[in-house]
Amino acid sequence: MAGALRRLGAVQLDTISVLARSHELVAYARLGPVGRDAVENAYWPASKPTTFEYWAHAACILPIEEWPYYAWRRRAIAARGQRWHKVSDQACAEVLARLRDEGPLTATQLGGAKAGGPWWDWSEVKIAAEWLLDTGQAVCVRRIGWRRVYDLPERVIPGPLLDLAPSDTDCLAHLVESTTRALGVATHADLIEYQRLNGHGLQIRGSEALDAAAETAGLTAVTVPGGKRPVRAWADPAALAWLSAGGRGTHRTTLLSPFDSLMWDRKRALRMFGYRHLFEPYVPKEKRERGYFTMPLLAGGQIAGWVDPAREGKTLVAKNVFVEKTAAVAPMARALAEAAQWVGCENVRTERTSPTALAEPLAAALQQETG
Repeated sequence: MAGALRRLGAVQLDTISVLARSHELVAYARLGPVGRDAVENAYWPASKPTTFEYWAHAACILPIEEWPYYAWRRRAIAARGQRWHKVSDQACAEVLARLRDEGPLTATQLGGAKAGGPWWDWSEVKIAAEWLLDTGQAVCVRRIGWRRVYDLPERVIPGPLLDLAPSDTDCLAHLVESTTRALGVATHADLIEYQRLNGHGLQIRGSEALDAAAETAGLTAVTVPGGKRPVRAWADPAALAWLSAGGRGTHRTTLLSPFDSLMWDRKRALRMFGYRHLFEPYVPKEKRERGYFTMPLLAGGQIAGWVDPAREGKTLVAKNVFVEKTAAVAPMARALAEAAQWVGCENVRTERTSPTALAEPLAAALQQETG
């Protein structure tokens, strides 16, 4: 689990939960049907912290050794200042004092996360805790019941990491290197999107800074197909050496969360897989083309279809299924059956299959997989 997180560099968090929460689905996609408790314990161990939460592509779980290299973003957010949620210096000081005196606390323990209105109507202590988190004065290395537990960095970040003080240039080089290692090959646009280098306080303008960072990181300049002409990109030298030595990967057949790093960048997913992803939870139900939480099917290293799943008691319901071709029927059935077993469902039911000619073959394949 820790190795997978280090390889990816970041795992996105989100409140939407269909089959499971997205961070669980990311581990499942790569490691198979590992226990969900094991996933939670790996991300947020009860004793020695191995991760922390911060802004990367979005709100993400990050390996704890990455703490120094997000100092660039912490400094940028502090320099930008507070935006939508405003809080006084006094409220921040009071939250810090309580963390110092009482130990790690949730927003509820600090006094309540909500101010009484809609979900975004945070209380003053919640706003203060999040601002302290954004600027590195507080840190989250654990959750309890999906609630962040705020703590002081000096109490949970190992001293050698806490003492590191990389410059903004050093931070960028490190993030460019880790992103390229995660992707194998990354264009300028890929690098910016993976780490949101034009968001969460940062602004990368032009390609010069990215190229300089890639050279500092020892990456290899390559070109990839793109539009009217090849596009400049950077590659992980270890991945290139592995490929040139005849290395071949092994492929999982699995369903992917739309918050998986393979799907973060819709343009890259289209370029890499020829797959146009639609994310429609916030689209009115009657206007959705595919469904609430469409999960692509990864099979043989390609996107071979998608499904909009749901759960009804002990049944996994494939509300809307698309299989690209006949050869994708068996992988879809296998992926649905495995996912159902992983989340504790006893059977799978399909409601709509496209193309319709593949509905009966899919039902037969599911019957064979589930018995």
